[in-house]
Amino acid sequence: MKIMSQQAFQDLWPEQYSHCFGCGRNNKLGLQIKSFWDGDETICTWTPSEIYEAGLGVLCGGIVSTLIDCHCVNTAIAALYKSEGRELGSKPFIPFAGGSINMRHMKPISIKKPVVLRAKVIELKDRKAIIACKVFSGKTECAKAEVIAIKAPEPTWIK
Repeated sequence: MKIMSQQAFQDLWPEQYSHCFGCGRNNKLGLQIKSFWDGDETICTWTPSEIYEAGLGVLCGGIVSTLIDCHCVNTAIAALYKSEGRELGSKPFIPFAGGSINMRHMKPISIKKPVVLRAKVIELKDRKAIIACKVFSGKTECAKAEVIAIKAPEPTWIK
């Protein structure tokens, strides 16, 4: 599949949204995931390190959940921009937040291989997006999830 955007979604969001543990580009202690369009899906490839190990070379489930949540919320934001025919990162910014996550672990995820997340928008309405996500270690599907992302008003304390 051809990647439509060469710049990560997270690199286009306003400064005040750049500190999230999972996807914030300015959180030096965070995961700093990067999400891109790949056809009608989004893709994120992230390389784990030993500090995220649950034991026996397996990635911690909480980190997996964070990867899914952040990749899917960023997918929801990008999808709404796309549905409105707007350039990613153009103003006004459209913030979303995780509403719920229903995740299923099927196989252990190795900390020795890149983790690949593929997400697809199932439904996009005014204030809600439903995103399906699959998580791979190598070519093996290890987890999947459905995330509901909710369009959030811009916080008044940021302005």
